[in-house]
Amino acid sequence: MPTARGGPVTTPDWYVFTGSGEPHPGITRLPAPPPWRDFDGGPPLTDPPPLGTESTRRLGGHGSRATAWRPEELDLVNAALHLRRPLLVTGDPGSGKSTLAHALAHELGLGRVLHWPIVSRTTLRDGLYSYDAIARLQDIQMARELGERAGTDIGEYVRLGPLGTALLPYERPRVLLVDELDKSDIDLPNDLLNALEEGEFTVPELQRIARVEPTTEVLTDDGGRAPVTDGKVRCRAFPVVVMTSNRERDFPAPLLRRCVHLDLPSPTNDRAGADRLAAMVSAHFGDGDAMEYETLIQHFLQSSPGSLRAADQLLNAVYLTQQSLRAAHPDRQRLAELLMRPLDHGDHGAR
Repeated sequence: MPTARGGPVTTPDWYVFTGSGEPHPGITRLPAPPPWRDFDGGPPLTDPPPLGTESTRRLGGHGSRATAWRPEELDLVNAALHLRRPLLVTGDPGSGKSTLAHALAHELGLGRVLHWPIVSRTTLRDGLYSYDAIARLQDIQMARELGERAGTDIGEYVRLGPLGTALLPYERPRVLLVDELDKSDIDLPNDLLNALEEGEFTVPELQRIARVEPTTEVLTDDGGRAPVTDGKVRCRAFPVVVMTSNRERDFPAPLLRRCVHLDLPSPTNDRAGADRLAAMVSAHFGDGDAMEYETLIQHFLQSSPGSLRAADQLLNAVYLTQQSLRAAHPDRQRLAELLMRPLDHGDHGAR
């Protein structure tokens, strides 16, 4: 159960994700989806791979890995879960956007987070699947040269991407992190619409052989294998999709209406902001010297108001001044200040 200074906070009954950081089977209590978001993929697949080390690095290895989520943030996250809609999370760099995907996977026991980093050259197909026709042709030619029978398993050359793997018919939803969607080409947000709305996509290379080979095992983003029938992938449980944006561009209205929008503000100079940073520091470093942590947190919040800084800078300062160089550095406070300089103020005159 989430806590705040002064005592426990009552968790609404309808919450599936509580923000407590403690794993629980809440995903099994998720009500049936709305009729327009009910999908009928093929036979359910086995459980996904366990939570990866990337999530451990993001969430920290101490305590319950809880983040001090605000009530309105938890409302929107749970609304997206109930409605089976993607969550569009906007905010400054370091505000915790990507961390939310890992927190959802950890608390709800949904396994490894499928991570799809977006760059300007990313296309929808990059997220869905890839087909290595050249490698297949080379293998066939090599087999002929060696006088061997060429392999015919096309599934060895088809690999589902993060989005394609998320849309496989898992019994429980997978968590898909579409990271920095605002870095994409102008067409990608619109291209995503059909896959996110219909919960399915086709692999033409497999459709062409469906009469001869109705079901083909293909590689997945997890490094495993999954069957694809008639060249179509369709989900059973719509994935928990977290799309992040640094607010560097606007998105088309058709995409926005299909998402639940959550804006994560940078930590504010108040009790809520301090609690959020304190929870993050404790998750990574344990309780440690609470007074020293509090001093650095207050400096992080109070200096250069209105400037852009990322929470990673605070973690770097805590690590160097309280862990790595605790007894060796003669002026740890100055080192911390250098590490926590605003990101939008050039070099701040430091030489």
